[in-house]
Amino acid sequence: MTSTKARILVVDDEQSMREFLEIFLLQEGYDVSTAVDVDTALAYLGSDEIDLMITDMQMTEKTRLGFIREARELSPETAMIVVTGFGATDSAISAMREGACDYVTKPFKVDELRIVLEKALEKKLLSNENLRLKEELHSQSRSRNIIGHSRVMQDVHELIGQVAETKTNVLVYGESGTGKELVARAIHDQSPRSKKPFVAINCGAIPENLLESELFGHVKGAFTGAVQNKDGLFEAATGGTLFLDEIGELSHPLQVKLLRAIQEKSIRRVGDTADRKIDVRIVSATNRRLEDEVAAGRFREDVYYRLNVIQLTLPPLRDRPEDIPLLAQHFIRRFADEIGKEVEGMDGESFDVLSTYGFPGNVRELENLIERAVALARGPVIGKALLPPTVTANPPAAPISRIDDEGVDLEALVATYERSLLSEALSNAGGIKKKAARLLGISFRSFRYRLEKLEIEDVKLEN
Repeated sequence: MTSTKARILVVDDEQSMREFLEIFLLQEGYDVSTAVDVDTALAYLGSDEIDLMITDMQMTEKTRLGFIREARELSPETAMIVVTGFGATDSAISAMREGACDYVTKPFKVDELRIVLEKALEKKLLSNENLRLKEELHSQSRSRNIIGHSRVMQDVHELIGQVAETKTNVLVYGESGTGKELVARAIHDQSPRSKKPFVAINCGAIPENLLESELFGHVKGAFTGAVQNKDGLFEAATGGTLFLDEIGELSHPLQVKLLRAIQEKSIRRVGDTADRKIDVRIVSATNRRLEDEVAAGRFREDVYYRLNVIQLTLPPLRDRPEDIPLLAQHFIRRFADEIGKEVEGMDGESFDVLSTYGFPGNVRELENLIERAVALARGPVIGKALLPPTVTANPPAAPISRIDDEGVDLEALVATYERSLLSEALSNAGGIKKKAARLLGISFRSFRYRLEKLEIEDVKLEN
């Protein structure tokens, strides 16, 4: 920290000493503010970034120590130097125990003060640098579960860091299983809200008649079973981040209530007549193209724009095959430790198989696949035989047609492939729809919606 950048606050109730220190510090190149009393000094510390404070207040030792203690609590990053009278060394040492970094004794020479100032600022510079490095390491560790060294994932990491520092709402788009909640947590953990709650809810996993109460809370007697007042997730996330997964599943009435919460920064519990102020950052996620949902009238345009202030798109795993070995090895280590097996890795043939597989369930599918392989492994290396048949059979990624002068029916091709995947998931799940939905990494509601959309009605299976 150079003197030209250091901001110093002089606190002294004696005008002559206050003016002397101000002139001296200005000549030294510092940015100087002055305060004649404790209240003014605390106001400065609470509103401005003060690098160092010099205080020489004529008070009792108890009052002086109380002031230093309060100043430290208000601005812990500010270095403090105490000016004390001759023979009052004990008082100065007590002040240092409360947080002062050094002291000078009157009458002092300007050279002495200069040395004390430089030492204090150098110490603060070192402390700031150590704090920065710790924060950087902590920031990296907080997103350690978002694994990938591909160019697209490097871009994702960079955008997370940029977005985290803002207060704006974020919409995370990505196919099921790409790690949208991990990204939401990373945004929260790297934000100024990191010490406050991170609250997550899957909007597609809770029945609509219960979702309103979960989000906004309810008062006693609001409905049958409401035997007491209950905070909703908006209130639970106060000061922090609320993660709304599968936001595209939200009904129109709840979209209206969400819009009001965002615009007014307040919510109303079910059955209540009073509003409650909230301070929540919303990160939402979807595997649907919400702009298409808006165009189709299934999602409100005003809500979409409120949520989609910043959009972060996660690439599917098939678009970053270079990350598959890294992810696979990460999951192998994790599950080997959890299960208590000495599994060290995977052979080259297995990696080759994984690199050509389409992974419709993305990272979540890879994670489940590796867990299965580690559980079945009888040696330190996972071979191709431990991979499921759906992977080793390596079905074509999608039905592709050459585009001639007459063009192709893209929607029909996509529908054909989607119908094939749904059928295969149902087959692998033994006809159990909820299990099939889990295999595809989507909600049960979304699975049923896709069955209906594709008119797969002749499949007689259990729920």
